[in-house]
Amino acid sequence: MGLVIIAALYFSGEGLGSSGSFRDITVGLLDMGAKDFARENSYIGPRLTSGESPFKSWLFFEMLGVLFGAILSAALFNRLGWKIGKAPHMTNKKRLYLAVFGGILWGVGSQLGRGCTSGLVLSGMAVNSLSGFIGMAAVFGFGFVFAYMFKSIWIKK
Repeated sequence: MGLVIIAALYFSGEGLGSSGSFRDITVGLLDMGAKDFARENSYIGPRLTSGESPFKSWLFFEMLGVLFGAILSAALFNRLGWKIGKAPHMTNKKRLYLAVFGGILWGVGSQLGRGCTSGLVLSGMAVNSLSGFIGMAAVFGFGFVFAYMFKSIWIKK
């Protein structure tokens, strides 16, 4: 994984992460649908000044590769289909609501933090950045804390 990240940094000038691709897709869609709003917005506008389409960014193509790679892998191993992974006692509606809510929190948090955990940890550690190592400890440490706090959503005794 480290070699892949170093190669990504060398060839594209960017590390690996997912939040930037979602940002680029959102910026591109807003530029297509609400051009004036997108150009005047203080957050979105600067990402459109180069004249290059956000759909030509490295992260956009990375996400396409992840999506099509997952579909191909699932098809090759006969696991392609629609399924909602959830605890036995949870309804589909509640699981989807929690997933959307968590996705919104992730999206907002990743933009406030200027990137997602995969970009911080993987790309940061690949270049021996202290913040990457601190981020790894924080991600897993808080992951254990939150898993303990929220396990009642998944596990009923």
